Amino acid sequence: MRERERPMSSQPFGTRLRAAMNERGPLCVGIDPHSHLLDQWGLPDTAEGLATFTYGVVDALADRVAVFKPQSAFFERFGSAGIYVLEQATSKLREAGALVIIDAKRGDIGSTMAGYAAAYLAEKGPLACDALTVSPYLGFGSLQPAIDEAREAGAGLFVLALTSNPEGPQFQSARTVDGPTVAGAVLDGLRELNADADDLGSFGAVVGATIRSTGEDLDIRGPLLAPGLGAQGGTAEGLKDVFGSAVRNVVPSSSREILGAGPDAASLRDAADRANDAFRAVLGY
Repeated sequence: MRERERPMSSQPFGTRLRAAMNERGPLCVGIDPHSHLLDQWGLPDTAEGLATFTYGVVDALADRVAVFKPQSAFFERFGSAGIYVLEQATSKLREAGALVIIDAKRGDIGSTMAGYAAAYLAEKGPLACDALTVSPYLGFGSLQPAIDEAREAGAGLFVLALTSNPEGPQFQSARTVDGPTVAGAVLDGLRELNADADDLGSFGAVVGATIRSTGEDLDIRGPLLAPGLGAQGGTAEGLKDVFGSAVRNVVPSSSREILGAGPDAASLRDAADRANDAFRAVLGY
């Protein structure tokens, strides 16, 4: 896999994210090339179909949407050919001024976590992106190699905290030996990492848009990636109920509601614009 250098930036991820959302709106488009979406676009479920689908989304939306979130699994399933498409898409999106969050949910300890960080977060990493989703369930301290790499590269992290899958509360609502829930301890750790941020920190949480009120303090001074909007039932107006006073820091992610409008580029743009307008109204952009 070839080496691709991340464009150098003097600004941390959180600062760049706020500026991008101010300019283009808060919408994050999830690029999730499910087999049924490829079929809906009239494409084969192959690496070639994946490339046509992905580059079609990129060409239609890269210059008008602030944030994109490609789901790594749907590229990995095609092996090296799929990873190449992910590399190329990430590069094209960033060249167009968009920010890219690779949704890979990596999590491990020591040198293994450092390896993931080198791949996705280092300036010369082969999959260098603006931010990476990570899992804290080997302990928040296990994220330290990724935290260190993100700080050095001006990148960000989104840490799983309150996910909307029904199995999530088994771990996330469990109490730690010190008293707070596991999710609460994750949010506390992120709040500490963002303590010195002037506005929006670079270390965010993943909080499902369809969760009910949990009583957790979501004001972590960092971004809150909110999947589950659109086809999964979450609504723009409902974000106020979930996120309360922290709603302006939400990065609302929608996938099927946008991608299902393709392959026509004008239809994709119209779907993205309508979603973005709805989120602008709620989040105050």
